[in-house]
Amino acid sequence: MGSAFGEVLPLGFGVAVSPFPIIAVILMLLTRRAKSNAPAFLAGWIMGLTVVGVVVLAISNRVDLAADDESLPGESALRAVAGVALLLLAWWQWRTRPKEGGETEMPPWMQRLESANPGMALGLGALLSGVNPKDTTLTVLAAAAIARAGLSAAESAVTLAMFIAIATVSVVAPITVYFALGERAEETLSGWKVWLTEHNATVMTILFFVFGVALAVQGVLGLTS
Repeated sequence: MGSAFGEVLPLGFGVAVSPFPIIAVILMLLTRRAKSNAPAFLAGWIMGLTVVGVVVLAISNRVDLAADDESLPGESALRAVAGVALLLLAWWQWRTRPKEGGETEMPPWMQRLESANPGMALGLGALLSGVNPKDTTLTVLAAAAIARAGLSAAESAVTLAMFIAIATVSVVAPITVYFALGERAEETLSGWKVWLTEHNATVMTILFFVFGVALAVQGVLGLTS
């Protein structure tokens, strides 16, 4: 179990360091429905990661990934393809970044968060974690690593839960600040929002590039070994 956790740990941090969900939850915390929308978004975020992880574990168990060595080239191929895809996303993110000195605009869906209700917040959280190129890829790879470790059902569930907990830290942090600081939280959260909005393209480019290189190298080494 320890080796499986060691493998999914960096993948969990990779999911956690995602500016868009952090900005989204901060925007919700700055509205009049903060106390209902932010927890709903958090629940949706956890739900999206859980669904992806459980589905991949179920599929992996059906093909007996832990016992079937022939499955390993397939996982290596998945890592290689995912790595190349992330590198392409890094290139696209950098090419489409705002020009130096230009104003960074938030996507239209973020601008509508002020009027969101808990149901919309729940769905948005699930979409951002469960249907997201980087985060979905990392979650799939984490679940595949857990399945390959040959753990019991209970150990697999605990390891997946730890992965989800790590991946959720960045969403929990703004909510914790909001409830801990009360009225004083607005200034802190606003500062976070401004920084993340201005540097989103750079952060995402670095993340896509780092994980793209790592996964591509792992995939190629797995296929050639």
